[in-house]
Amino acid sequence: MPTEEEIFEALDERHTEEIRRKLWDSRVDIAGLGGLGSNIAVMLARAGVGHLHLVDFDVIDLTNINRQYYFIRQLGMPKTEAISEILHDINPYIDIKTENVKITPENYSKIFGGAMILVEAFDSAANKAMLVNAAMEQTPETKIVSGVGLAGYMDSNLIRTRKISDNFILCGDGVNGLESGHHLMAPRVSICAGHQANAVLQLLIEGGKNIR
Repeated sequence: MPTEEEIFEALDERHTEEIRRKLWDSRVDIAGLGGLGSNIAVMLARAGVGHLHLVDFDVIDLTNINRQYYFIRQLGMPKTEAISEILHDINPYIDIKTENVKITPENYSKIFGGAMILVEAFDSAANKAMLVNAAMEQTPETKIVSGVGLAGYMDSNLIRTRKISDNFILCGDGVNGLESGHHLMAPRVSICAGHQANAVLQLLIEGGKNIR
């Protein structure tokens, strides 16, 4: 098992010490640990983000395996428990806080009251709208990174990152959501997750000044 210092040295070779320290001292909150959230959490852990707050109430079933970062051996496990296991396999020194709870407008501020960067990673349009509206109303200083329009197997290049406002970044094609009748498949889900994870890194490292 590598020591924490050895992991830091490896990250320094890829990021520089300055950026590694900035990421390691940062916290990111992720709402939803399905196709988007599980992949985003893994990407941020690999990048070296040191503090992750992960919230979901669901358990893993067989229909999740086609696009979510889980394994057959984890079927039936709460997603919060399973993703924590995976992330600690990547970096055992990451600080991970999990909450196995369904998010509503009523409990939003209790769960995410201190969030600086909140990743919206739900499947349904209704839940996405609920979380974004709650964040804008209850924690207006929180920066939101949301994903919408990632279903199907259409052109990958339609998925992009857009800055809607100073505190709201939207990733996806904006059209092909689950409600459009298209199916959820790993490639486009993972592409959108990559856009969201990269937007988070841009916010942490440079304040998102280059996001358009």
